[in-house]
Amino acid sequence: MEDDLVQRIASHPKYQELKAKRSSFGWWLTLAMMVVYYGFILLVAFAKPLVSQRLGDGVMTLGIPLGFGVIVFTVAITAYYVKRANSEFDDLTDQITRGVLK
Repeated sequence: MEDDLVQRIASHPKYQELKAKRSSFGWWLTLAMMVVYYGFILLVAFAKPLVSQRLGDGVMTLGIPLGFGVIVFTVAITAYYVKRANSEFDDLTDQITRGVLK
């Protein structure tokens, strides 16, 4: 019985669509995160005069808001993934469940 259910789910067209969309979306978010993160690391490694440039008369340098921006970007793309997962991906999952269990 369980093997039959797994086979029906795996062969369902909406499951194939869900896998493709979720995988593609995940890779785009991974690419975006890697560009931002490694871009920041490369700036720190190879553009020290730029990153160490002071902002105003205090001790804050440009690197601090850039690093904070990396953190904010991470939270933002996580929120974007959760929003899309809770709408589009959950809808496809419901359609798969209804289609397989009827």
